[in-house]
Amino acid sequence: MSTRLPAVTVVGSINLDIIATADRLPAAGETIGGGSLHQQPGGKGANQAVAAARLGASARIIGAVGDDASGRLMLESLSGAGVDAAGVAVLDGDATGTALIVVDRDGENQIVVCPGANSRFAVEGLQFGPDETVLCQLEVGLPLVLEAARHSSGFFVLNAAPALDLPPELLERCDLVIVNETEYELIPALAEAKLVAVTYGKDGSAMFEHGRRVAEAPASAVTVANTIGAGDAFCAALVLALRAGLDYSTALAVANAVGADAVGDPSSQPALARLEEYVARVAGAGVAGQ
Repeated sequence: MSTRLPAVTVVGSINLDIIATADRLPAAGETIGGGSLHQQPGGKGANQAVAAARLGASARIIGAVGDDASGRLMLESLSGAGVDAAGVAVLDGDATGTALIVVDRDGENQIVVCPGANSRFAVEGLQFGPDETVLCQLEVGLPLVLEAARHSSGFFVLNAAPALDLPPELLERCDLVIVNETEYELIPALAEAKLVAVTYGKDGSAMFEHGRRVAEAPASAVTVANTIGAGDAFCAALVLALRAGLDYSTALAVANAVGADAVGDPSSQPALARLEEYVARVAGAGVAGQ
């Protein structure tokens, strides 16, 4: 493994998460009481950029917030986590993206995203370096992600969430696609993709080349506090592990360990150790290279 982690640029969403925690999730039309409410920084793009920075990478984010109190809070949070937020546009007249989240006592959740400024920013004129790793998600929409792919000449990664039909041009450009098992089933074209990582929750994760399973790693046992940011932490860790030269199985195991720490933390942007600590943990457990 290289001791120097790659620079990562995340192109993606920045949200304020408004989270209600209750004993259980409400059924359709049902009102339940006894919940607790709190707010925290979120958005898949911001979550992944913060995770990359906390794992030890040089991370920057390209995105947008509104010219409002929430937007200022998000920018302060990103900078405080060590993310370069100079590429975040502040859009007058738009609200900062907001996610309304209900979480039950087992950490399961229901989420409604109000994109706000996330749906208005563009990447015209943006240039990425040839060695720059670019990580996108689909919360900001396909047209913008496709434009970012066209501008990127380095390693390009797509976390295809939420699940959408992917145009051939985008899929061909992706060096890696990351999805959960539901998204993998909802996007049949991924069976033809050059490299796809699929997460299976408590059943671990696997890597597929052109639809053929080539590697896998078990999940780590953990008490679940919140699943909101776990997938984003997994994405950041897997990208860094692969770019640092780890083989598929070891990289998956490292990302699983990071995801396990994330679900044990109630925050959408959990505290994480440096990537090399997870590599050492995986090696000590005898998972690496299996």
